[in-house]
Amino acid sequence: MDKKISRLRRAIPTRKKIAELRVNRLQVFRSNLHIYANIISPEGDRVLVSASTVEAEVRQQLAGQSGRGGNANAASLVGKRVAEKAKAAGIELVAFDRSGFRYHGRIKALADAAREAGLKF
Repeated sequence: MDKKISRLRRAIPTRKKIAELRVNRLQVFRSNLHIYANIISPEGDRVLVSASTVEAEVRQQLAGQSGRGGNANAASLVGKRVAEKAKAAGIELVAFDRSGFRYHGRIKALADAAREAGLKF
């Protein structure tokens, strides 16, 4: 079993439980260079809000820093940004889907920043 399959296998129980709860889902994906956060509708058919280190505004804020999109500072910036967009869209309560990644490092930084910005999960 390779790493990706193991991670996706770990993500399945969380996604089933979130689908059962019928709430908006804050889904996170991280690659070596970037981190992405999407808020997905309870039906799973639409992305309501998204933020990532690929966005031009985020890249400008990270321009002078080393590691640009692949560190905890970038993740916290994305977490704050997704929470602000969610508040503007009228979303306050979400379920956190870490996609099988450990709740540690960049994933934890993103979650903490989103909570500080007013998102509840």
